[in-house]
Amino acid sequence: MATTDKYLELWNVTKAFEGPTGIIEVVKNFQLDVRPGEFVSLIGHSGCGKSTVLSMIAGLTEPTSGGIMLGGREIDGPGPDRGVVFQAPCLLPWLTAAQNVLLGVEQVYPRESRQRHNEIVDEYLELVGLLDARHKRPAELSGGMRQRVGIARAFALSPKLLLLDEPFGMLDSLTRLELQDVLLSVWLKHRMTAVMVTHDVDEAILLSDRVVMMTNGPHAHVGEIVKVPFERPRNRIELLDSAAYEDVRDNVLGFLEERSHLMSRLAQTGVPDTPVRQATPERTQGS
Repeated sequence: MATTDKYLELWNVTKAFEGPTGIIEVVKNFQLDVRPGEFVSLIGHSGCGKSTVLSMIAGLTEPTSGGIMLGGREIDGPGPDRGVVFQAPCLLPWLTAAQNVLLGVEQVYPRESRQRHNEIVDEYLELVGLLDARHKRPAELSGGMRQRVGIARAFALSPKLLLLDEPFGMLDSLTRLELQDVLLSVWLKHRMTAVMVTHDVDEAILLSDRVVMMTNGPHAHVGEIVKVPFERPRNRIELLDSAAYEDVRDNVLGFLEERSHLMSRLAQTGVPDTPVRQATPERTQGS
């Protein structure tokens, strides 16, 4: 892994699309550095370009301008050095849970034996609590179990970077909480660099080292970054009871509420209101 503090670098990244009225810059001059082993969440209102940014990091979408570097090399397309967990796990329905994980393992470790491939698959299925269901096909698994397979598949690739696009957005509240804990436990074991898109403020704070708040689109960019000051491993109950947690949460919610007010004002008048809080550099809550 790279030793630089800038393991993942996005500089002046802009993404434009052809719209019905012309070119629309969904994201403009987006800049962010992510350190090795850091877990960062992107949060913002719908349409602000969070998933677009993640897609560009994954190499699935090419930036219109600017650049993205991972471990000192520019990203110019998708690759196995990035593991992606989508909102829907996208499993192949005719394959078992183990076979879905095995597909990627065979590509990443082509010189390993079949026995070693199966050992890797079983290791990660066990980490997500699905070893006993390794022979079941997706139709036989619940939504939460299918997402566990997706998490196992991503981690089994030993990627340089883990990308998560609202991975628990389609799950019920209890399953969501359960899989947040699963993700944390697996991530703590490997400490790979991770970037997650989420709408859930509590989820972002629980999982992340920093929360990156994006301004509204179009022309979305980094508005403010909050460093989450809690040591790992984290206890959900203790966090929720702490005053520091409320401070972080209030800061993120305050930013989002201001942006929501601006959206409402723009829709009513066509003229953006003056924001109460201008975009600021990264801050450490409580410092």
